[in-house]
Amino acid sequence: MIMAGGVGSRLRPLTDTMPKPMVPVHGRPAMEYAVDLLKQHGITEIAVTLCYYPEIIMKYFGDGTQFGVRFNYFIENEPLGTAGSVKQAQQFLDETFLVISGDGITNINLSKIIEFHQKKQALATMALTTVDDPTQFGIVITDENGYIRRFIEKPKPEQVFSNTINAGIYAFEPSIFDYIPSGFYDFSKQLFPRLLEEKLPLLGVNAKGYWKDIGTIEQYKQVHLDINNGLVSNELRVAI
Repeated sequence: MIMAGGVGSRLRPLTDTMPKPMVPVHGRPAMEYAVDLLKQHGITEIAVTLCYYPEIIMKYFGDGTQFGVRFNYFIENEPLGTAGSVKQAQQFLDETFLVISGDGITNINLSKIIEFHQKKQALATMALTTVDDPTQFGIVITDENGYIRRFIEKPKPEQVFSNTINAGIYAFEPSIFDYIPSGFYDFSKQLFPRLLEEKLPLLGVNAKGYWKDIGTIEQYKQVHLDINNGLVSNELRVAI
């Protein structure tokens, strides 16, 4: 499942006339990197959530054939939040499934996330990474077995207890939909706090590799600098 419905208001004016996943990174739409990464891990049946300028994404990617995958599109008539948008594809997601952002640039090893998730028999598993400034993300503390014990979304500076963050890549069991009501619902603000409160198996796994959110113009510039400086290949081959 690729989440590609966001407006990307912090990337304006780039997103005034295109959805955030279509913003070019080294000449290719950001979402194309996510598609390549999924394909590297043998994931070729892909659901895509759309909302903002959906026709632009659908025109570019089509049915997925030219990219070696097959797309199933789910369009939000109104914003449903991260979890609410994924729930639209509930019938399609009938086995262990992965959720990834269509506007993040990463080569994180998705297979290892799924392997960890299934080995631990988790209901939900999030990929974790570290950043210098965690105030724009969800911060996490896990115990020695990987169970998430604390989680705060976009903490104030005085609330920061960790620089380990939610990378926005998740593995779920289909039964997760029992905890996602119809309508607007958010993973970080509603679902994950509920799972913690009900002591359900929510785990985190430290993910090796390159990861950058392109949520702001500054972050967008940094991705290009990283590629230009050789910190990561523009092919983003999977991290070992």
